[in-house]
Amino acid sequence: MLSGTRALLRASVAPTAALAAALLSTLARCSLLEPRDPVTSALSPYFGTKTRYEDVNPGLLSDPETPWRDPELLEGSCTPVQLVALIRHGTRYPTAKQINKLRQLHGLLQARGPEDGRPGTAESRGLGAALADWPLWYADWMDGQLVEKGRQDMRQLALRLASLFPALFTRENYGRLRLVTSSKHRCMDSGAAFLQGLWQHYYPGLSPPDVADMECGPPRVNDKLMRFFDHCEKFLTEVERNATALYHVEAFKTGPEMQNTLKKVAATLQVPVNDLNADLIQVAFFTCSFDLAIRGVKSPWCDVFDIDDAKVLEYLNDLKQYWKRSYGYTINSRSSCTLFQDIFQHLDKAVEQKQRSQPVSSPVILQFGHAETLLPLLSLMGYFKDKEPLTAYNYKKQVHRKFRSGHIVPYASNLMFVLYHCENAKTPKEEFQVQMLLNEKVLPLAHSQETVSLYEDLKNHYKDILQSCQTSEECKFPKVNSSYDEL
Repeated sequence: MLSGTRALLRASVAPTAALAAALLSTLARCSLLEPRDPVTSALSPYFGTKTRYEDVNPGLLSDPETPWRDPELLEGSCTPVQLVALIRHGTRYPTAKQINKLRQLHGLLQARGPEDGRPGTAESRGLGAALADWPLWYADWMDGQLVEKGRQDMRQLALRLASLFPALFTRENYGRLRLVTSSKHRCMDSGAAFLQGLWQHYYPGLSPPDVADMECGPPRVNDKLMRFFDHCEKFLTEVERNATALYHVEAFKTGPEMQNTLKKVAATLQVPVNDLNADLIQVAFFTCSFDLAIRGVKSPWCDVFDIDDAKVLEYLNDLKQYWKRSYGYTINSRSSCTLFQDIFQHLDKAVEQKQRSQPVSSPVILQFGHAETLLPLLSLMGYFKDKEPLTAYNYKKQVHRKFRSGHIVPYASNLMFVLYHCENAKTPKEEFQVQMLLNEKVLPLAHSQETVSLYEDLKNHYKDILQSCQTSEECKFPKVNSSYDEL
């Protein structure tokens, strides 16, 4: 372990604890020089949507460029002919809003005066003082932009996919790659970094040209696909702009679990509990995750929390994702119908071309978006749905829940549809089969738990979405007598 346990820090808030926190954080920085000994934290499984991709796929910690081939992947007489991938952007900076909250908390720690009875040196004032002295290096300009680690996430993902599906990622197909992106810079930059990773695969040792000069061209912006939620009036009115839509999130903030965490953190930092709130505690928790993901540093912010706190804060984040992006309201998922249909239009076209003995015109389609792009789509398809909804009042019952956003959509998360052509099929229906992968692992079908589906069977299962879900109708907001379709 690179840091002392929280229990030791709290036992006396002793001078040695503060000194140890600073020294161990320095050691964490040094570990960046040792790629075989990456920095980890016991809190990592609980960071929600701020989770590192390698914490979901631990094998990547030691070897980030070599793919792990899921034994369930089809092979033999079934050859992949098309891959459609929906990819979340790589690791990013905190948003300006998060940075401002961190400044507020940092100011509280720095404002603790001598009247509280502690001497004035860092060694003697405990963890709160160590954090007050810890450099606050985040700046407003960062505001959610992709960091170098995020570009690395994308380059390494490109290398792994090219190795995993060599028949699709051939040099001849490079010019036929089709890339779509959200207009957000972190997504556009992720697409560009992915292309640079592919260039490295095709031309090792050669510096990549500007993305605009690459044969396939830069990613094309399409927010109606990748940010469908911004174009859905019903979602914007009933959820995004509705002050009561996230009732369970706000209720949990004032509930017993969160209040207990609040008191523990106030005692650890030695600040008045009334000066803190759930939002400040959450941003402190996320700062641990940002320092870890962006800089590879296990900062003293991580020492503020224990595992019980981390589970509570993960649940707070999951509540927000559940009610704003998933099963909380029907419109959250139904607003993604256009994206789902677009994926199957690509697959349909590839099937049609193969049936005519034509080459597949777009063997690889890559779509770069957000956690807010992936979660609604996975919910639309019926994944990670618990028997009971997540609420502010059933935290203990949801300890073993399926819906854990950090395990579903970490940075660089990806949902892939792989279409196979099977030469030795006994019937025409068996000729085309599909597998889905989530974060490079085969994703069993939500309705059957099978790891592969006949393409026509999959289309039939999702017939309602493919034929009856019209975004223009789903997203139309009634002017009068509106009612919210909660759950």
